[in-house]
Amino acid sequence: MKLPDEIEPFFEPLQSLQNLISHFNDRGVVIGGVAAGVLGKARFTEDLDAMILLSTQDIPRLLEAAKQEGIEVRIENAAEFAKKSRVLLLRHVITDTNIDISMGVLPFEQEVVERSTMHEFDSLLHVRLPTPEDLVIMKAIAHRPKDLQDIQIIADKYPNLDKARIENWVKDFAEVLEMPDLWKQIEEILNK
Repeated sequence: MKLPDEIEPFFEPLQSLQNLISHFNDRGVVIGGVAAGVLGKARFTEDLDAMILLSTQDIPRLLEAAKQEGIEVRIENAAEFAKKSRVLLLRHVITDTNIDISMGVLPFEQEVVERSTMHEFDSLLHVRLPTPEDLVIMKAIAHRPKDLQDIQIIADKYPNLDKARIENWVKDFAEVLEMPDLWKQIEEILNK
């Protein structure tokens, strides 16, 4: 597969990010705009996002592995911030690309990693991505206008999505997030 033009500038930091995920037995996936661009339609994104199955106790090990891949913290007290928010704010040094790594622990996040697949680009870059269904669920939770657009594009591209899986997880998250109409909104997008 050819790397979409909009994602081409991220080749080097994406390779470093995937190498970082490999340090942790590939127990992570690239998410966000890059995943939406590959699984849906290429679009502009400013940074890279990933989710790795790690506890907050693994932060020092993650930071050490990141340093080996040319990735460092981009804020002071990044480890303390990550312990509270479960998101580590990093930067690929050479390209000055921001990288946000969420530390996953939820059953859904474990399933995302187990169900993920490796995608090859130009025989040079391999990137682990979630399934289209799992990306739709993550985009539903994030629920920004661009996330809802990404869901529509994915639904158009994959007409046979496992809607039962999406419904199950979106309803579960809707309850926790106290967003009772979330599934109804996502269902409408999926059925357009």
